[in-house]
Parts: sequence; structure tokens; C-alpha cells
Amino acid sequence: MARIIDGKILAEKIRKEITSDTNLLRLRGITPGLAVVLVGEDPASKVYVSMKEKACHDVGIFSDEYKLSTETSEAELLTLISRLNADSKINGILVQLPLPKHIDSDKVLESILPEKDVDGFHPYNAGRLVVGKPLFQPCTPYGVMKMLQYEGVRLAGKEVVVIGRSNIVGKPVAAMCLQQNATVTICHSQTKDLEAKVRMADVVIAAVGQPEMIKGDWIKDGAIVIDVGVNRVGEKKLVGDVEYVAASIHAAAITPVPGGVGPMTITMLLYNTVESAKRTSH
Repeated sequence: MARIIDGKILAEKIRKEITSDTNLLRLRGITPGLAVVLVGEDPASKVYVSMKEKACHDVGIFSDEYKLSTETSEAELLTLISRLNADSKINGILVQLPLPKHIDSDKVLESILPEKDVDGFHPYNAGRLVVGKPLFQPCTPYGVMKMLQYEGVRLAGKEVVVIGRSNIVGKPVAAMCLQQNATVTICHSQTKDLEAKVRMADVVIAAVGQPEMIKGDWIKDGAIVIDVGVNRVGEKKLVGDVEYVAASIHAAAITPVPGGVGPMTITMLLYNTVESAKRTSH
């Protein structure tokens, strides 16, 4: 049976390091600040934002929250971001997605100063990531890379198969694996014979948002499986994009859902915010 890659344990370890960094910054009169902007009433977003707020508090980051109504106009949101861009107390700005339909998400994300874009979604930061000189690395892919590092996985020469091509996970994690000299295949809805592609992978990174789409018997013996998917099945059950139990028979190590990649996402957001505060304090 596969080793379980426990995201909660690793997140806890990194958060301790973040706390000691914020304590050191505080001795120099600096408190890292994160502004979180939530527009509308999306229930999942509300839960996520309150988790971020608690996580900030736990590690010593100042959290400034803006909960705006669904009727907020695009112009009002852009004005708020402009104000946060100019606020020296704020080192990171995070606009919770999805935004209401009348607001252009791209325009909003591009209005955040790249040096405060702790989510790593600004085209400037996406470009820097691709050329191997990242300012901020997007939080979920960054968390995935930390997990692989923690497991002692050396990616050089390995076959990595990424399922999903979103700008938030699939594309950036593929770029990060390439920078570590992996041979990377990106699969998506138009990929022919997905099973054959997955079967050749030394490392499988699933980020497609389809419950248990990747069958357990597709996993090569000894492969590492990182499951980014979180899918609700029925009232209470959460499952990943990979058939967990069946995959565990073949994989050397696998992330559970929940308790795998999830805790790492917020942790890397905290990490990026503190890194931003360190840069501006020099």
C-alpha cells in the first residue's frame, strides 16, 4: 500500500517556519499584511476566506478583509484595489474567485500590482514563472512542489503527467516540473487515450475537477500520485480526481482528499505574503 503524503503535517511544519519569520520581522517593526477581497455570497468562497483569516492570525500576519455585496460594480472594485496597491501596510492582495458575472476577472487580477500578487495569477508573474524567474509562485502548484520535495522525489528525468490545463494549477505546475528537468505531458479533455498517458507516468498530478476520473489501475507500480481535485459526491463525501483506494495499491505515495494538497494552498499563500513583506523591508 502507498505511503500517505499528509498535507496537514507538512503545512504545520511550514507554518511554524512562517511564524518564526513573522516574529523576526516584528522585531524590526514590520507586520506582514494581507488584504482579502470577497465579492458576493458564494458559500465555498466564504468558508475559504474565513479559513485564510484564521490562518493569518495564527502565524502573525495582519489580515484586512473586504466583504462586498454582489451588486458591487467593477469600477468600485478596481478603485478598492488601487487603494490597496498604494497602502504600505498591505504586502499581499487576494481577490477571491469566482467573481460575479458582471465583473471581468482578468481585468481585476491585472489591476493588482505584480509585487503584491501573492496568488501569482498576474500575467507578469505567470510570464516570470514560465521563464524560470518567478516573483510569486501560485499557491496550489507551489504546495504540490513542496510535497514532492518533502517526499524526496527528484523530478530530473522523470515522466510527469499533469491532468488539467488551468491557469491556476495545470499550466503553472507543469512549468515548475519542467524547471526541475522532468519530462512533462499535459493532458486535458481533448487528449486521446488518457489511460495510456497515465500508465507511463512516474508522477501523476491530477487537477481536473472530475470525481475519480483517473482509475486506480492506470497508476504504474511505484508512481507518486498528487491529487489536487476536491469533488463533493452526495451530501457529505469528498473525493479526489483519482480513485484513491485502487490507486493506493499501485502507487508508492499518494495524497488523500481531504487532507492532502488543500492545507498546503493556504500555507503557501501565507508564505508568499511574508516573502513580499521581506522584499519591501530591504
